[in-house]
Amino acid sequence: MFDAIVVGSGMSGGIAAKELCERGLKTLVIERGRKLEHGASYTDSLQPWEVPNGGGIPEEELARDYPIQRQCYAVSTATQQYWVKDSEHPYETPEGKPFSWIRGYHLGGRSIMWGRQTYRMSEMDLQANALDGHGADWPIRYADLAPWYDHVERFIGVSGSREGLDQLPDGEFLPAMPMNDAEKMFKAKVEQAFPDRKVIIGRCAHLTETRPHHEELGRNPCQYRSLCERGCSYGAYHSSLSSSLPAAERTGNLTIVTDSIVHSVITDPKTGKATGVRVIDQNTREARTYDARIVFLCASTIGTAQILLNSRSDKNPRGLANSSDMVGRNLMDHIYGVGVSGTVQGPDTYYRGRRPNGLYIPRFYNLPGKQSEVDFIRGFGFQGAMQRVNWRQMATSQPGIGEELKARVRKPGPWMAFFGGFGEMLPNPDNRVTLHASKVDKWGIPLVNIDCTHGENEKKIVSRILVDGKAMLEAVGATNIQVREKINPPGLGIHEMGTACMGKDPRNSVLNAYNQAHDVPNLFITDGAAMASSGCQNPSLTYMALSARAAFHASEFMKAGTI
Repeated sequence: MFDAIVVGSGMSGGIAAKELCERGLKTLVIERGRKLEHGASYTDSLQPWEVPNGGGIPEEELARDYPIQRQCYAVSTATQQYWVKDSEHPYETPEGKPFSWIRGYHLGGRSIMWGRQTYRMSEMDLQANALDGHGADWPIRYADLAPWYDHVERFIGVSGSREGLDQLPDGEFLPAMPMNDAEKMFKAKVEQAFPDRKVIIGRCAHLTETRPHHEELGRNPCQYRSLCERGCSYGAYHSSLSSSLPAAERTGNLTIVTDSIVHSVITDPKTGKATGVRVIDQNTREARTYDARIVFLCASTIGTAQILLNSRSDKNPRGLANSSDMVGRNLMDHIYGVGVSGTVQGPDTYYRGRRPNGLYIPRFYNLPGKQSEVDFIRGFGFQGAMQRVNWRQMATSQPGIGEELKARVRKPGPWMAFFGGFGEMLPNPDNRVTLHASKVDKWGIPLVNIDCTHGENEKKIVSRILVDGKAMLEAVGATNIQVREKINPPGLGIHEMGTACMGKDPRNSVLNAYNQAHDVPNLFITDGAAMASSGCQNPSLTYMALSARAAFHASEFMKAGTI
């Protein structure tokens, strides 16, 4: 019998485990995928000539095993080990409604491959549902989350600049990464042409400087290699393997089991409380159970919904914690993939290294106290950068050999600007995850059916992203401006969230203000499933803050004997 079970070892599960262990709870982390070792399992030390096929996976293999995962920019022969084979992990979508479910099943989960952009939600974001009527009202406000944002930022290490923006609250930052000269020019011209816009350096979970607690975990400053999706042997960016799980292990309270797929949560039919989980061994397909006083589901948004829906019983015929019929509903992902690029006449200067971070332009529409100028609600931000075309691109841009080729690659090419919009997707109960009535995976677990599409508000946001992106590049004198108009299917933003949302009313939500299930007092959900709205900011920091906050309250409830 454990004090706590944490299902999932990624961004949320790692922080939940750390916080529970540090509060003295004997904690079991269950990971469905294989074990990875920090450093030893990574491929960040490979030289370019050591990467098979220059990183290219053969087309036949991509088509057969990775038709969905291949859509992610980070999939290559150097990272292939981190992505699931779609051929082994199928799911269903309705005709004409694609959903790109990007996944990695291994210890540490997607915290190994994440984009590391780290932003807070604001009071405006947490009030939005109540103000415009879309989705359940968040049961918390910014003041409830702020100290937990502080707590997590200090632990993981976030570099960034303080800007004093209400829509993007400042945090506990390490020194910001520097902009290059062309980006400084872009910032000056855009802010002059559009006074309502602010161009800032990205806020990212990279150590620009180490603090003593980072060094105690063996973490080192960023080396500016931009090989992050391969894993970082330096521990320069936060992941479960480099940061939260080692911190949990130091307490002596952590147990980890891998290759264990959670089938369902077990409950006591008399009390309705969770007593543990039922798992299936990934390799032997044998079933077993683990018991605990509390359960944290951090299996990812869709995975958590699948577990809850599969935890059916006579008392819970629709699945566990689902008296509201909201489990699986309100699936969201950020609008992703639309944007602009162009060539810019920048300063003839160089910069060192490959900064694993870009620029950010925070949301500037529909802000409090500002009259709306657009025909949509909520908003979007821009992410991008300005870079000089490097020697590899110069070498392959046109045919050449000998002296002519050597001369071409001795000097960087022109400056290129590229910016994409990240827009908010409204909660919609018709965007949902359900279980297939008859199809199961090779472990006997029902397949998920994902029915999710963009609505009219999202399409209006896309149109404005393109208009504003083009206008900004024109303002800095860009030429050869290219516009990417096609919106990617939901899922490809890899920010899926919302299938077990927090809310004040048990009739239209799954979780209360402490990420505690309304129906099951000792069940907590702190991954993306808990989100009542998406904002337009990268959400991982919010998942971690919610996880730390819920772990604190869960341990306090246990001490008080209320769960």
